[in-house]
Amino acid sequence: MQRLSQQELEGLSDNAEVLESDGLGAKVLKLHDGSFLKLFRKRSRWSSETLRPYARRFAENARDLQRLGFISPQIIQVYALPGPVNATAVHYWPLPGKTLRQALSQGSAEQRERLVERFGELLAKLHEAGVYFRSVHLGNVLLLPDDQLGLIDLADMRIGRFALSLGKRRRNLKHMRRYAEDSRWLFEEYRHALRSGYGRLAGRTAQQLFPG
Repeated sequence: MQRLSQQELEGLSDNAEVLESDGLGAKVLKLHDGSFLKLFRKRSRWSSETLRPYARRFAENARDLQRLGFISPQIIQVYALPGPVNATAVHYWPLPGKTLRQALSQGSAEQRERLVERFGELLAKLHEAGVYFRSVHLGNVLLLPDDQLGLIDLADMRIGRFALSLGKRRRNLKHMRRYAEDSRWLFEEYRHALRSGYGRLAGRTAQQLFPG
């Protein structure tokens, strides 16, 4: 992790476009060269982030996903930012394309069915590879210009050595139900497509996750 001075941070973010922010300030900046800078600020002095900052988790997960054959952002650097709150940031090249949520909202019924099926395949591939992407939903999976699927927003993820247990797979699916539009597409209108895609790589497990 590279430590930045205030002057270096200001130089890096000069004329940057703020893409996301919260009550603490900017969260994601688009820099002049098109790369992104994602900032993580600690909300408490003592937390798990002290030992393993979220910026480092993001970078390590991106690299581990690529090693496993998934598409994720290309990491440039991880920074420790100036100031008393031990903030960190990850600098990366973003993936092109649009989210699956956007693609589904713009597509025909036939296109939606196919996209949900492909999402099911991707989800099964993650689970079989031991990837527990806790916050996975249709907003952090991208449909790329070459029609492949990529993953973004990677800090909230654990990658184990073995395929996920049935319980973890169920918890992962449950999280997606928190988003009303995602839940309708995935578990109501195109549930058969999700089950079919997932079953292509995890047949017996798919029968347990999607009975009936």
